[in-house]
Amino acid sequence: MPMPVALTVGDAAGIGPEIVVKLHEQGLPAACVVYGDLGALTRATRMLGSAVQCVAIEALQDFPADPRPGYLYVRPTYPSLPEDLPLGRVDARAGSAAVNALRMAIDDAMQQRVRAIVTAPLNKESMHAAGIDFPGHTEILAQQSGTEHVAMMLVNDQLRVILATIHIPLAEVPRTLTIELEKRTIELAHQACLALGVRAPRIAVAGLNPHAGEQRKFGDEDLDIIAPAIALARAQGIDATGPWPGDTVFMRARQGEFDMCVAQYHDQGLIPIKYLGVDQGVNVTVGLPFVRTSVDHGTAFDIAGKGIADPSSLRAAFDLALTLTKR
Repeated sequence: MPMPVALTVGDAAGIGPEIVVKLHEQGLPAACVVYGDLGALTRATRMLGSAVQCVAIEALQDFPADPRPGYLYVRPTYPSLPEDLPLGRVDARAGSAAVNALRMAIDDAMQQRVRAIVTAPLNKESMHAAGIDFPGHTEILAQQSGTEHVAMMLVNDQLRVILATIHIPLAEVPRTLTIELEKRTIELAHQACLALGVRAPRIAVAGLNPHAGEQRKFGDEDLDIIAPAIALARAQGIDATGPWPGDTVFMRARQGEFDMCVAQYHDQGLIPIKYLGVDQGVNVTVGLPFVRTSVDHGTAFDIAGKGIADPSSLRAAFDLALTLTKR
């Protein structure tokens, strides 16, 4: 029996069901089982006029030894979502179902029943409406897998970025950064590069403040926290440099000077990645005991149900998951 990739459908009121069906229409290079609402996926096939057939499997033991092309195998979540679930709107029922699907996939990954997890987008407002108080996928993955230290990494064909802090207010970033957190993020960046096939990773660390603090003129964190962490990483044999000014370091990496950038906060790292286009961007959670990749976009409520959502980022996430599991 092939060990399938787990693919979570995300928020059923968004574009998740549509891009999952489109991905299956393209054909997949590996076995796949989709975690989510069976009805939402079936409705997406009808909306798209797709020949893909949705088939429910209640347990992975039921996954066929020879998966048939054109079939979408679903581990359904319960309770089932209503057929008249409004698309393009925040709905607690969709938020609850999305998280249930993710938790099922995490359990199967922890039991080594699936080779990786690939996720379509959640909607945080829908999650919160269902009483699920997490900022996003990353925190749920870490909590349920019992992983203390994880990092968010964004990858496209021009740039790789890993974040020291993720979903926290900008005002909390300076007091959250510590030498240990910074060093750990550099270590995860190094490990991620090796997993991606980079033999001698060159890690560039962005400064927190303008001009990387300019010798304390614009803040102390660059010299008191980031620089000592870089020195500790270098003592371990990691080729880390910086802190470099955040306004130029990503451009230098894109030009080939570095293999990975460490960004200090969410938007510092995501803006350069998303500026290059979200179609091919992939989000990777580094540090988990299993491979997890995701699309680099949201639920796109404004186009949900219109049949125009682009599955390119989901395809890139699926392909990268396979690459990482092979390595």
